Amino acid sequence: MKISVLNKDDIKMIIPHRDPLLLIDSVAELEPGKRITAIFYVDPARDIFAGHFPGNPVLPGIYTVEMMAQAADIMMLSTNKYKGKTPYFLGIDNVRFKSKILPGDQVAIHASIRSEIEEKGIIACEAEVFNGAEQACTGIVTLAMR
Repeated sequence: MKISVLNKDDIKMIIPHRDPLLLIDSVAELEPGKRITAIFYVDPARDIFAGHFPGNPVLPGIYTVEMMAQAADIMMLSTNKYKGKTPYFLGIDNVRFKSKILPGDQVAIHASIRSEIEEKGIIACEAEVFNGAEQACTGIVTLAMR
């Protein structure tokens, strides 16, 4: 089943994350358990920019990694078998930061399932973040559903 367009309230019904660490604003496209395209607006008013870096603000890489994990969380928690579970971040492999994400940017996060060990609830997802047409980050996110 393909789902199109989820807003922030819909997202909060799927994943346990909340502000200030909810880093997905909407979902443009979703095939539960298969693939997702999520959107995040990098609000210049975020407190993190006061210290990273004063006069030259850049979104910290760990926020980008968290965006990829949250997109994968939504994709997997939208399935019947993982609905209501808590997604735990196990790691990220082959992460590459390719371009800066700045205050005021809107990014698209794409994720798709790479592998799953169903009996353990462990999922690896390929993820990438685009800032416009430019690829900003790639990596393989591994999650445990508990």
